[in-house]
Amino acid sequence: MKEFLQPISDFEWIIPKSAREGMRVNAKIIANADVINAIEDEALKQLTNVAMLPGVIDPVVGMPDMHWGYGLPVGAVGAFDPDEGIISAGMTGFDINCGINMISTNLTVKDIAQQKRELITELFRNIPCGVGSRGRLRLAADKLDDVLVDGANWAVENGYGVKRDIEHLEERGCMQGADPKKVSGTAKQRGGPQLGTLGAGNHFLEVQRVDKLFDKAYAKKYNLFDDQVVIMLHCGSRGLGHEVASDYLKIHARACEKYKIKLPDQQLVCAPIHSQEGQDYFAAMKAAVNYAFANRLVMTQWARETFAKVFSRSWDDLEMQTIYGIAHNICKVEEHRIDGKKRKLYVHRKGATRSFPDTPALIAGSMGTASYILHGTNLAMEKTFGSTCHGAGRAMSRHRALKEFHGKEVSADLEKHGIIARATSPAGLAEEAPKAYKDIEAVVDSVHDDGVSLKVARLVPLGVIKG
Repeated sequence: MKEFLQPISDFEWIIPKSAREGMRVNAKIIANADVINAIEDEALKQLTNVAMLPGVIDPVVGMPDMHWGYGLPVGAVGAFDPDEGIISAGMTGFDINCGINMISTNLTVKDIAQQKRELITELFRNIPCGVGSRGRLRLAADKLDDVLVDGANWAVENGYGVKRDIEHLEERGCMQGADPKKVSGTAKQRGGPQLGTLGAGNHFLEVQRVDKLFDKAYAKKYNLFDDQVVIMLHCGSRGLGHEVASDYLKIHARACEKYKIKLPDQQLVCAPIHSQEGQDYFAAMKAAVNYAFANRLVMTQWARETFAKVFSRSWDDLEMQTIYGIAHNICKVEEHRIDGKKRKLYVHRKGATRSFPDTPALIAGSMGTASYILHGTNLAMEKTFGSTCHGAGRAMSRHRALKEFHGKEVSADLEKHGIIARATSPAGLAEEAPKAYKDIEAVVDSVHDDGVSLKVARLVPLGVIKG
């Protein structure tokens, strides 16, 4: 598909709808010249597949961290008309509301130097992680339903976090309209024991240092300062969200036959937004979104308690406040201006972050490399449906990474750079080796230079725990 790419500017490229028969709208990619060369051709084809779906709004957008995924590329945005469009379990993805909580402290790197290793070890001990990990919570089925409806509010009401955390979470930590009855018993069985767990894959908790401030006025709003210790927590809805996606992929496959929806790729099974199958999925997806918001806040509180124990001070005294919390894999009803008129659209973001004006966007680097705090802009509303990248984006598959890297060597290399890593298995480190990802600097430069989100702070890792 790269032969069809047309540059609009130094940071925007378009695949016109004339490139493939069946495309209803254009596909646009935000990337500089270095990044566009690193995006697989198959991912570009997936982007054009989405441009063929009913009710799609121009354009389908790929972010600089875009890479091949299930149906929709990871790092992409597709918006749909509520009357003529579709909603798709595959386009939101399996890890519903995979996202980030960012937590501040009043500590500096010097303050934690003597206890850094103890801190990372205690965090690894206190926050369950790994494939199939089970949490410290045990919820009856009716209590789990409360989590699915109330999200982060449930966490606060049960002593995990405080009300001011909710004020700094996307959707205030709870999407309205979640319906636990639309979530299968299997999904609930998987999710029940996993609340308060990090999981595996690219999920992590990282202790970081504020390495550079680009916008000091904006940084001041969130009490960010040079050499500050902060925490980035990246995880999602665990087995519950995975099962919700799996269940509705089957339902949406039948819906495509029922409503005679022609697909360029069977992984893009979907249902009309206004249909029962479409709205049932939306209600179940919201439940998984709320589970993820609660999951992150539970672990946020355990991280606070760990810091308090290691440094013999209350977490409130350490000023461990939520900077912001965002979602990556989600579908939301939002108002956007199309052809000069405001319209409500169903916006699918998969491996993409909301980038609304003056709202933080949290961008996770690969393990051992920098992460970023950005803020959204009005330009993002015009160009990307208020969206930006979500991370570095994979440059190679996990399978290939396991062949090329060894966990012990990755750990030793991180240690050489002063980064302490703890993982449940060496394979977990090998899969997430820094060289398995794109260059985070080039990715962030792409969205910053294009103006869809602007740099606030650069963060570098001090220690990381992974599944």
